Amino acid sequence: MKNSIIYMFFLLTVFTINAQEQKMTAAEITAFKNGVINVSKNTKTLTADFTQFKHMDFLSNDIETSGKMNFKFPDMLLWQYTKPYSYSVAFKKNKVSVNDAGKKSEMDLSSSKMFAKLNGLIVGTVNGNMFDENEFAISYFKTAEYNISKLVPKDATLKKYIKQVELYFDKRGSMVSQVKMIEPSGDYTIIVFKNKVANASIPDSVFSN
Repeated sequence: MKNSIIYMFFLLTVFTINAQEQKMTAAEITAFKNGVINVSKNTKTLTADFTQFKHMDFLSNDIETSGKMNFKFPDMLLWQYTKPYSYSVAFKKNKVSVNDAGKKSEMDLSSSKMFAKLNGLIVGTVNGNMFDENEFAISYFKTAEYNISKLVPKDATLKKYIKQVELYFDKRGSMVSQVKMIEPSGDYTIIVFKNKVANASIPDSVFSN
């Protein structure tokens, strides 16, 4: 019952955000981008707890997972899923390593354009600096609480996996609070961040997966 109440509240929150969206003016877009870029430049590390909701049309309920994220400039990133299972993915020095409950594997990102693009996308969603109009067609919206950027990939390889990315930025701190990744099929993943801590010391060993 408790999980059902939390899930319904989550859906209501997302619906309310979308219902109140308004397009930004050119001046608002410039101010928003400058604020995010400034925060990104000054964020050397970031940690956060997250809850992830995976929606697939053939399932009656979304798949909910949770865990912790660690980021260290310029490109070290660790996703640790802790509930309902143990699974982690680390990006470090042009490599991605996976630890599935002790079963480990590694891939060199330079050998795969797809994984390199996905790595750039994931890092960009974490640090918020994704305003590359050569890579994305970008539109900007706002609500009372969030500034929102919606990005449609231009790269043919990335478009096979991601139809659109929506980033919700907390107006108070110009940091990403929520990410929605929509697949070409219409299925989507929503990641909600909380307990964000910027610029705390994170040793490189944390990203050894």
